[in-house]
Amino acid sequence: MPENSEGIMLKKLSTAAVTAAVTLTVAVTGLTPSSATSPTSASEKATSTASTSPRGTVDNARIAAHFDLAKGRMPENIALSPGGTAYVTFAAARQIAQVTPSGTTRILATLPEPADGGIHTPVLGFALTTGIVRAHDGTLYVLYATGTDDLTGLWRLRPGGEPRRIAALPANGLPNGLALDPRTRTLYMTDSVLGVIWTVPTSGGTPTAWSTAPELTSTGFLGANGLKIHRGAVWATNLDRGTLLRIPVLPGGRAGRVQTRATGLTGIDDFAFTGRGDRVLATLNGPSEVALVRRDGTHSTVLTAADGLQNPTSVALHGDTVYVLSAAYITGQDPNLVLAHLND
Repeated sequence: MPENSEGIMLKKLSTAAVTAAVTLTVAVTGLTPSSATSPTSASEKATSTASTSPRGTVDNARIAAHFDLAKGRMPENIALSPGGTAYVTFAAARQIAQVTPSGTTRILATLPEPADGGIHTPVLGFALTTGIVRAHDGTLYVLYATGTDDLTGLWRLRPGGEPRRIAALPANGLPNGLALDPRTRTLYMTDSVLGVIWTVPTSGGTPTAWSTAPELTSTGFLGANGLKIHRGAVWATNLDRGTLLRIPVLPGGRAGRVQTRATGLTGIDDFAFTGRGDRVLATLNGPSEVALVRRDGTHSTVLTAADGLQNPTSVALHGDTVYVLSAAYITGQDPNLVLAHLND
């Protein structure tokens, strides 16, 4: 989700532009670092010092797909198929789409518009699709925030079918990050406004508040955000606090004590594990960067706006290929998909 600030301005654009989109005016110091305007990308810097790129660097970044801002197609979250096809939520368009590595985009479904247009959606004021995961059989699960009791919650889209809500979530919250534990067939969901991680079976039903730890709360805008299941724990980000969190899953599925694994990650949104232990790539929304976060919590920038990033919202890996979605929430320019190579 977009970056926090004082004096955030949310306004609907004209129907000739983005009917359900928002313009965010950001007034927090440091959200537009000098690297964002530098003619040299992070990947170029990484490869210019040696003939062989060191482990943990990212290079060969290119924009693989451009999305239509005028139609509200600001990509929010991503799930990959085994073959590398991306499944994407378009936040302001209320859509679920399929994007091939070559950039071909196909709309799979559009979620119903709330009767009030979504103006009561907490914090943001527009209905938006957020987290997405893909099950092994191709079923997609998607989160939808509308500010209304009849639509807010977890939706399921089976291959060739129509979207259907299978779990209601509080209308005064903002469901955001989504993760699937295939072993227990449990879905985990962050709420960025209420500061909760919910769980619900893949069959649907009434969600359970799995964790309400204070580390998940916001400081005024959006708290718990990105979400992953990794090595016996639930991992989450907190956008307002700039943190990466680990919560062990205890016997019986209970939540353990929150461990803060990294701090100082301004505007952290989504993240993905690289396959080397607990090392992750994380999107930093406001600064338009991707950071490599190491096991000890140290981090460095590996992609910047010079690589094509426009307020990146989510990241995924297929082998050594890095997929980064940018929603252009703040820049208002060129929402896109960037592909790059991870040297691992």
